[in-house]
Amino acid sequence: MIRYIFLLILPFLLHANLTYESNYKKELALLDSFDIEPAFLYDPVMNKMKRRTLEKDKHFFRAMEEAYLFIPAIKDTLSMYDVPQEFLYLAMAESNFRTKAYSSKRAAGLWQFMPYTAKKYGLKIDEYVDERRDLIKSTKAAAKYLSRLHKFFGKWYLAAIAYNCGEGRLARAIKKAGSDELSVLLDEEKHYIPLESRNYIRKIIALALIGNDEQYLLHSEYEYLLNRANAYSIATVKISSGESLRRISELLHIPLADLKKLNRHLKYDFVPPYKGGYEIYIPYVKLAEFKQRYKSEPIKNIYKIHIVRKGDNLSKIGKKYGVSYRVIKDFNNLHSSRLKIKQKLVIPIPKKSSLHKVASKNYYMVKRGDSLESIAKRCRVSVENIRRQNHIHGSLIRVGERLKIYE
Repeated sequence: MIRYIFLLILPFLLHANLTYESNYKKELALLDSFDIEPAFLYDPVMNKMKRRTLEKDKHFFRAMEEAYLFIPAIKDTLSMYDVPQEFLYLAMAESNFRTKAYSSKRAAGLWQFMPYTAKKYGLKIDEYVDERRDLIKSTKAAAKYLSRLHKFFGKWYLAAIAYNCGEGRLARAIKKAGSDELSVLLDEEKHYIPLESRNYIRKIIALALIGNDEQYLLHSEYEYLLNRANAYSIATVKISSGESLRRISELLHIPLADLKKLNRHLKYDFVPPYKGGYEIYIPYVKLAEFKQRYKSEPIKNIYKIHIVRKGDNLSKIGKKYGVSYRVIKDFNNLHSSRLKIKQKLVIPIPKKSSLHKVASKNYYMVKRGDSLESIAKRCRVSVENIRRQNHIHGSLIRVGERLKIYE
């Protein structure tokens, strides 16, 4: 009887053993891609991080789900520069795959670039774009940076640590430790590298192990993510200067929110006025439709014409329409800020500034002796309406302040 039961369960035992062996080999291959020794699989701090993440797996997989559209493009870009695809999880550790991520130290985007480093690696930051939030360009910059760090230190895990604490800090730590071995640098008593950096490399490996654990995914509610990330991708298309994202979304039947999510590097809902147009990202499945349907439209269909009046200046006009005076200056090729009466200016209107809300009658300039109550009474609106439209939490207003008054 016992022999019969054993023969019955033997296939399941063999399958479990093969599954374990297959998963173990994948884990070793993952560590090898970072040049890390197999013994690191048993690092207690790293495994604690892994367990904690799995306990709160909704956060991990929510991030993976949000990023499914551009994960393949990130992997392809890393491979293009011979950076292991597993460095995808460095971006996850940095920003949780949020292109809008912004730190108190002024780091931004998926890879959390500081302005100086971003510009050093060719990312544009100006009045119209912040390419630290550009999915592809920022990944190319990160790949170049990581490649340089790898060339300097010789090991990928050192490149990851240097990305966090700086190459100078890591070089001094290696010199002090007399070794660049990970087990030595992670010494919890010697503190060769900062605690943040010791946990940083562990966090990246923990995230990568979870993300590559197919068996876990197969037996969880997130099984659909296994193939989803490979089925989707994005395409790069060039559109004319000043084109509206809203028109592109309507043309291709893409929700505007999804299109903006792929193009967080645009500061406005339109393409900057660069000579020769500008590239944006769309879902790859929409590429054929874009090629068939997209034709640039005249600029007049996107912008409002403002005729300069007495007392106007670029700053005042910019405030009226909700755009920077530099944007108006660039779009109209103005070499100075001087304006002429009856001069026509082309004003790009962001989505947030609908035309019926920018008429001068819907604004009020605060005068001496005014209060929220007196203004509300004069304009026949509620005090709460004024507070809400102008983000006022108390009752303080200043002489000369321009308040939105929507009827």
